Amino acid sequence: MKMLRFFFSFAILILASGFLIAPASAQATRTWVSGVGDDANPCSRTAPCKTFAGAISKTAVGGEINVLDPGGFGGVTITKSITIRSDHIEAGVLVSGTNAIVVNAGATGKVVLEGLDIEGLGTGLNGVHILSGQAVYILRCDIRNFTQNGVNSVSSTSGARVFIQDSTINRNGGGVNVQGNGVGNIASLNRVLVDGNTTFALQATNAGNVLAVINSVLNASPSAIILTGGATATSFGPSNVVSGAGAFTTTNPFK
Repeated sequence: MKMLRFFFSFAILILASGFLIAPASAQATRTWVSGVGDDANPCSRTAPCKTFAGAISKTAVGGEINVLDPGGFGGVTITKSITIRSDHIEAGVLVSGTNAIVVNAGATGKVVLEGLDIEGLGTGLNGVHILSGQAVYILRCDIRNFTQNGVNSVSSTSGARVFIQDSTINRNGGGVNVQGNGVGNIASLNRVLVDGNTTFALQATNAGNVLAVINSVLNASPSAIILTGGATATSFGPSNVVSGAGAFTTTNPFK
């Protein structure tokens, strides 16, 4: 009987330990970062993390990282569907010698980047470097001073799309580069200023890769649009201001 009670007590202890451990490893659907946070925190609103990289491991698939107050939150590699959002608060992503935000979210991943100030300091590689993912939304972001491209879509996902809206992409090696790995990527720009990039504003390479542009300004680069290998670029209505070499393949009327 004593032995039976011992094993019963031991089983209860193991079960209770499991309940105590589980919450520590759980991921939240909404997490928070702060300029005065700590990545050892659970990334809650009252105990925020310090960096996006620290918060992403504690955020569930399809969840959201929110910015509480101004700060520099560092580069991050995104491997799942997620939203990183700052609502009218300075949210800096400052990197040197590397990519700022890498999206490698798989064939069905959907990523939203909103309200971010992405700075390469003249040595960073790409501002947003897309390797895989179904859709990437870049909203109200400033991307500047990268040696390669502001946005570099080289996704292995067939039909991958990147939507850029209400953003500026300036003083990079190239502005927006679309070069899907033989599977066709699409970049759509709406109300975007692409200004002062060293080589080009927009570039698409190889058949199936597409640029679609509306209400945007391509300015102060030697080439506004570079298309090679059968890639195409479409302007929607006479809504774009373009200076520099190159031209749209087609202009579609507003409907």
